[in-house]
Amino acid sequence: MNDIPFDLVGFDLDGTLLDTSADLTAGVNHALATIGRGPFPVEAIRPFIGKGARRMLERALNLAGETSETMADELLPIMLDHYEAHIAVHSRPYPGLIGAMDALADRGIRLAICTNKREKFARKLLDALDLTSRFAAIVGGDTLGPNRMKPLPDLLLDMVAKAGGGRTIFLGDTDNDTLAARAAGIPSIAVSFGFVPCTAQELGADAGIDHYSELVPLLERWG
Repeated sequence: MNDIPFDLVGFDLDGTLLDTSADLTAGVNHALATIGRGPFPVEAIRPFIGKGARRMLERALNLAGETSETMADELLPIMLDHYEAHIAVHSRPYPGLIGAMDALADRGIRLAICTNKREKFARKLLDALDLTSRFAAIVGGDTLGPNRMKPLPDLLLDMVAKAGGGRTIFLGDTDNDTLAARAAGIPSIAVSFGFVPCTAQELGADAGIDHYSELVPLLERWG
């Protein structure tokens, strides 16, 4: 008997499913090194992750004292090439994730991903960690074209449609995730272990978890 009132559980990727901060920081530092800036520790770059690669790079450049408006455009392909070539050196699932996904799949609940990461990078990363087959849909920041990333609801609604529809709940670690979910009419759960140290209340989520061992029990209690 399935006592979880959802057909589909959706996840953000970076900072929610996987800790990708070390590999992303390596890409940023590689790009900054070409202009004699950096390197920065993971702790400095981690809060910049989640609003797209270009925004992450812009914030890192600001941290380095670089104010050129064109520098991000010049360094973005350098950063992305390095990241793609080293996409899963340190990236790993958060503790308890695999067990939680197994428990949901055993109950016939579908899983999906909606991320602002470019779709090809999301798929390459998931392939490298042997996770791709677990998801009914994988939607990236460029899947629907430019200017349709979270916090707009477009990607999230596309994820639901591609995963087969049904009652959906979404997990994320930033306000991009909770705002997109609210705009899509989907309840949200905030994870406290992601890249932005905020509470579920601060992010505007309907609930929060501190570890993936809490996910299935929370969904079972979801009125």
